[in-house]
Order: sequence, then C-alpha cells, then structure tokens
Amino acid sequence: MFSKACEYGIKAVLYICFQSQLGNRVGLKEIAEAIDSPRAFTGKIMQQLSKNQIVQSIKGPSGGFWMEEDNRKKINIKSIVEVLDGGDIYVKCGLGLEQCNNSNPCPMHSEYTALREGLIKLHTDSSIEDLAKKLNGKATLK
Repeated sequence: MFSKACEYGIKAVLYICFQSQLGNRVGLKEIAEAIDSPRAFTGKIMQQLSKNQIVQSIKGPSGGFWMEEDNRKKINIKSIVEVLDGGDIYVKCGLGLEQCNNSNPCPMHSEYTALREGLIKLHTDSSIEDLAKKLNGKATLK
C-alpha cells in the first residue's frame, strides 16, 4: 500500500516518539538499526520528516532526532504518508483512471470512496503518541 520509504518513515517516527517519551534523542544509526533499514536510505527519509516538521533534529555529536510533546499528540499516520508518499492514496481513483469523479465515476467509484474514507479515518483517529503507547512491547518495528 505504501512505498518502502513510507513504511520505514512510519516505523522511524514511532521509534522516535517512543524514545522521546523517555526523554531520549536518537541518532540515525540507532534508528536505522531499530527499524532494520539501510542507514543512507533512513537518512534521506529523516531529512524529509525533519524538513516537514514531523520530527525535530539537531546536528552534531550530542544531536539526534526527537519529537516535541505537542507534535507527538498532533502527528498521525496520514501526516507521515502525505510527506513521504504524497496524498494520492486519499484522493485518486482506485483504478488509476484520470477522469474518475462523482459526475463521471469509474465502475468501482463508490466502493473506493468508502474505502478511502475509512482509510482517512483510520490514519487520523490516533496520534503517533497513542500508537507508540499501544506498540510498546507488543510488536517489533523490524
């Protein structure tokens, strides 16, 4: 459903959120290891997330990535998907037809509309902080 970059990005943000709740900043190497992602690829993803203020970062030996408390409460999966994959999954035709809309629907328009609405709800109802708390000890990020 998502690009590999988006999958890694979601995992990285969950990891950073969890560590931020403990008062920790995390480095790129630690994030890449925690989510089992190539370090250089993770670096590019983290640049996008930081540039778009999903996470905060400081360069240098005592630097790293973290999430401010208010960000942990307001950022959701949809925010991350829109930064890394764009918002097409939430608006485009499920069959990929360019001319599909309410007045000129594709054969599956109403079904995909319902699915998109459900996906938007699923991706916006819980904050990253809520998800990180639920994840704690119950699943792995790898």
